[in-house]
Amino acid sequence: MSGALSPARLRQRCRSGSWTGATAGACAGYLQANLVILGERDAAGFARLCRANPTPLPLLERTEPGEYTGLRTAPGADIRTDAPAYHVHRHGLFEAEVTSIEEFWRTDFVTFLLGCSYTAEAALLAAGVRLRHVAEGVVPPMFVTDLGCEPAGGFHGPMVVSMRPIEREQLAEAVAVTGEYPLAHGGPVHIGDPAEIGIADLTTPDWGDPMVPLATEVAVFWACGVTPQAVIRAAAPELAITHAPGRMFVTDVPAAEIRGRHEFG
Repeated sequence: MSGALSPARLRQRCRSGSWTGATAGACAGYLQANLVILGERDAAGFARLCRANPTPLPLLERTEPGEYTGLRTAPGADIRTDAPAYHVHRHGLFEAEVTSIEEFWRTDFVTFLLGCSYTAEAALLAAGVRLRHVAEGVVPPMFVTDLGCEPAGGFHGPMVVSMRPIEREQLAEAVAVTGEYPLAHGGPVHIGDPAEIGIADLTTPDWGDPMVPLATEVAVFWACGVTPQAVIRAAAPELAITHAPGRMFVTDVPAAEIRGRHEFG
């Protein structure tokens, strides 16, 4: 069962290539992270973007240039191999999906780990909130919205959201639980009609698997750590590497350690 894996063991499986799939529901109770890697020239600007947009871009850790081990959130990890899959972008355009970025690595690369809403999912499940994507083993749908990030550091672009259908009778609980995890995007940024945030069709997500609310459910949207990929499209840095959507870097940090915190470290 994926939830019984330790973070270190999951990362080992990523490194060996035996885990390349989604991490929703994996290593329950541990902090999952979105991943952004940029050259040092672009990294300072991206850090300013994170500070200006803490809801979609909650910063957990930033490495020194060239470092790919020695993470304080995941001792022993290798950032080049220990995520299930990576996306390579050149000048804002998607180039390739790979399971290792060793061949792309540069000595000026700076890695950013950003909070992920998957972290709060264990708390939602523990509170009895039904998460249909976990039950069905699919990646929650993600959408580019017309909600803009606050431009900073030469970076700009739209906010991406993830959508989870929540039972109406459990909505208040879902809002309260996720609101306790600001470093995992916090509470929802929108509830209800997707058109109000620029989403035309829930059946055609930009990333993830289609999922439409049932009659007893309501669409709930949280800020998403895929936002950097939309920002990269807009700002077009020379080279950027991110995690593949839905396939996170899993840390050794217990999720309970970030509950109620707006900063980490």
